[in-house]
Amino acid sequence: MSGAATEPMTVIETPRLRLRTASVDDAAFFLGLVNEPTWLATIGDRQIHTVDAARAALETGPIAQQQELGYSFYIVEHRADNVAIGMCGLIKRATMPGPDIGYALLPAYCGQGLAWEAAASVLRHARDVLCLPAVYGLVSPQNQPSINLINKLGLRFERFSRQPIVGKDINIYRKSFS
Repeated sequence: MSGAATEPMTVIETPRLRLRTASVDDAAFFLGLVNEPTWLATIGDRQIHTVDAARAALETGPIAQQQELGYSFYIVEHRADNVAIGMCGLIKRATMPGPDIGYALLPAYCGQGLAWEAAASVLRHARDVLCLPAVYGLVSPQNQPSINLINKLGLRFERFSRQPIVGKDINIYRKSFS
C-alpha cells in the first residue's frame, strides 16, 4: 500500500478531540491499544502481538474500509497535545445490516467524557455527512460502562445475539436517523 494512501486526514473535530483516519504510522499505538487489559476483556484478543501485525491489521481494516466505504475507525487524538488516546468510528460487518459504532480509549483517558464526545461526534457525522439511515452498537452484556454510553448516545436495545465476528454473546443496539 502506498504511503500517500495512508496519509492521515482529520475527519471530525470536537472541543477536546480530533478524529482522523488511521495510518500505518499508527501501528505502535494500535498495538498498545489492542493489548490493553480493558480491550482484551471487553472487545477480545485480536491476536495482534507485533508492530508488523498491527500495521497489517490497520491496512486491511480501518485504512481499507475508509478507502472503500468513506468511513472507518478513526484515531482519536487529544487536541491539546496531539497525543493519540484511542479509536472511535464505524465498521461495516458482513453479519450486520448497517455499520456499527465502536470506541476504545486508553485507561488514562477514561472517565472524562471523552468517549461520549468522540462517539457523539461520530453519530452526528454518520447522520449529517454520511447520510446513513441507522447505526448499530454491539456490546457485551457484561460491559456496563459501554451499555451506559450506548444508551446515552440514544441507541436502543434491539436484540441479543451470538456474533461470530466477535466470538461472544452480545447485545445489539440501534439508532435510526430517518
